[in-house]
Amino acid sequence: MTSFTNLLVQLPILLFTITIHEFSHGYVAYMLGDDTAKRAGRLTLNPISHIDPIGLIMLFIARFGWAKPVPINPHNFQNYKRDMAISAAAGPAANFIMAIILSLIFNAIKNANPEILYYSSNSTQFWLGMLIYAILINLALGLFNLIPIPPMDGSKILGGFLSDEAYFRYTAKERQGAQILMIIIVVSIVFRLNLIGSIIMPPLNFLLNLLTGITL
Repeated sequence: MTSFTNLLVQLPILLFTITIHEFSHGYVAYMLGDDTAKRAGRLTLNPISHIDPIGLIMLFIARFGWAKPVPINPHNFQNYKRDMAISAAAGPAANFIMAIILSLIFNAIKNANPEILYYSSNSTQFWLGMLIYAILINLALGLFNLIPIPPMDGSKILGGFLSDEAYFRYTAKERQGAQILMIIIVVSIVFRLNLIGSIIMPPLNFLLNLLTGITL
């Protein structure tokens, strides 16, 4: 397959992965008292509601994209810092849970027929490859969002452990953090570097090997 054809095949998995991620943010926030995502029509598993047009285009251009962040109003929470941290953690947690569920399916197939990875039909190889890719992309998205640079989920999770003064100083850096991330993305595209990959690759390889026995 060409890389473009490959991406078209992988696109449903990518859309499902980011949909689960964003839905989980909104659902947990709703359970904690904030109905902003529900009123915005974002408490849905319909990928169309979560697509960011630029993020989708970037998937095709740079193989790196993003979804529309689910709107959350932390002023609706009983405990501003704690509930914001829990809501932020829900997205990566959902991806890790999906990776575990999919890996259980993968290992059940592999244990039933240990040679299936090496001696099987092209169609079987294709579907196994898609299953491995789904595990990989869920792990990658979960890990990427744990990077503690505002406005990433990791910064909000970390914020839950900071003092009130440090928390508001830290989260006030969201614009600068977003600019830093955009610079990293642009530099990666222009110079064909994998700066983000170099950050998440060690834990990604560890988790992938732990769940599937496969190493990139």
